[in-house]
Amino acid sequence: MNGVFDLGGTDGMGPVVTQENEPVYRAEWEKPAFALFISCFRAGMFNVDQFRHAMEQMDPAEYLMSNYYEHWMHAAEHFAEKAGVIDPAELAERTKHYLENPDAPLPQRDDQEFLDFINTAVWEGASAARESDKVAAFKVGDVVRIAHDSPTGHTRRAGYIRGRTGVITGAHGTYIYPDSAGNGGGDAPEHVYTVRFTAEELWGKDTGDPNGAVYIDTWEPYMTLVTTEGAA
Repeated sequence: MNGVFDLGGTDGMGPVVTQENEPVYRAEWEKPAFALFISCFRAGMFNVDQFRHAMEQMDPAEYLMSNYYEHWMHAAEHFAEKAGVIDPAELAERTKHYLENPDAPLPQRDDQEFLDFINTAVWEGASAARESDKVAAFKVGDVVRIAHDSPTGHTRRAGYIRGRTGVITGAHGTYIYPDSAGNGGGDAPEHVYTVRFTAEELWGKDTGDPNGAVYIDTWEPYMTLVTTEGAA
C-alpha cells in the first residue's frame, strides 16, 4: 500500500528532530493507549501487521498531524468497532465526558495475569520467526532487485527501494510475511534477508553519498535474482 506513512527517502519533510533524554510517554493518556494495544492483541482482535495496516488507512492529513500514540488509538478504535466491542456513538459520548472532565479517573481493572502478560511482552517481545520447510532462493553475496510494482493492501516493501538493486549481506531464516498477515492471509512465513543498497543506487549519482549505504531487511517474495555470488 502506498501512502503518507511511507516516508523513507522522501524529500522536503525536514530533519528528524531528536530529543536528549526523551521521555517514554509525553502524556498520561499514552500509558493506557500502550496497554490497550497489548490487551487487544492478546484478545486476538488483530496481529501486528493488521494493526499497522489500520494506521495506514488513516486520513493522510490526520496521519501527518497526529502523534505516535494517536495512530495507535486510531487502529484500536478501528478494530474495536469492527469487532462490535464498542459503539461509535458511545465512544463519542465517553470522549466528550473526558474532554469536559480531564481529571476524571479512568476505569480500573485488577488482573494480575494481564499485568504479567504485559511485563513479558514489553521486556521479552514476541518473535516473528516461524518454522517453514521452504528452501531459501537466495544466499549471501547474491545481487537482487526489488520488485517495482505498487502492491495493494499492507506491505513492508518500502517505496524507496522498489526497483533498486542491492547485495544480500545476511540470511535470517523464515518469518511472518507481512503482505499476507497484514491482509488477513495468515502467517505464510517467508525467508528474510538483509540487503545492502548503496546511497548512489537509492538516491542517484548526484545526490547519494558516494561512501554511504543503507541496510534493510527484505522478504524473499520482494526480490528477483540479478547475479549470483561470485558471478562476473
